Amino acid sequence: MAHRLWHLSAEPHSLTAGYPLSCEVCVSDGPNCSGKLQTCAPDEDSCIVVVTETNRSNYKGCAKSSECGSGFFGITSNPENYMGSKRRCCQKDGCNQDPLNHTENGLRCPSCIAAFTETCTPTEEALCVGEETRCVAVSGIVQPAGDKFAARGCGTETACHTKPGTLVPSGARLFTIKKAGCLPSPQAAGKAE
Repeated sequence: MAHRLWHLSAEPHSLTAGYPLSCEVCVSDGPNCSGKLQTCAPDEDSCIVVVTETNRSNYKGCAKSSECGSGFFGITSNPENYMGSKRRCCQKDGCNQDPLNHTENGLRCPSCIAAFTETCTPTEEALCVGEETRCVAVSGIVQPAGDKFAARGCGTETACHTKPGTLVPSGARLFTIKKAGCLPSPQAAGKAE
């Protein structure tokens, strides 16, 4: 099973004053999460979906738009190694009820992950899913230990433009991205470009 790379998207806020937003609320330890709609607090103007990976868990609920950020990063390097989480915000009642897209999209990327270094040499191929339309390379620091890491694999377009210092929660770890970028010449399944 290929693990997933997640992205963040924000939609324009269009609520009428005096009418609070309603969002689906749930917490789950598996790939799916569903719950009831809950009315948000007055200062919460967005619905949020957060999926973290190590042992995959989900959270859906209300959030302040300032918690959504302006882009997100994650990486699939092979079936055993995934780093990242998906944060998706939206501003319409119940807009966080859609299931996540885990469908393979035909793109394959050279992949690797390594600790204690800022580079790695691809030894496997990751099968990309959903909005993972680019091959990416990243490096940074893993917290709480402060060790260096490097990874390559599938990513969203926003992963190519991840700014240094971006924090990526992933399971019990927090990754600080120092460098991220897209790689040339991705392959569609079964053929090279």
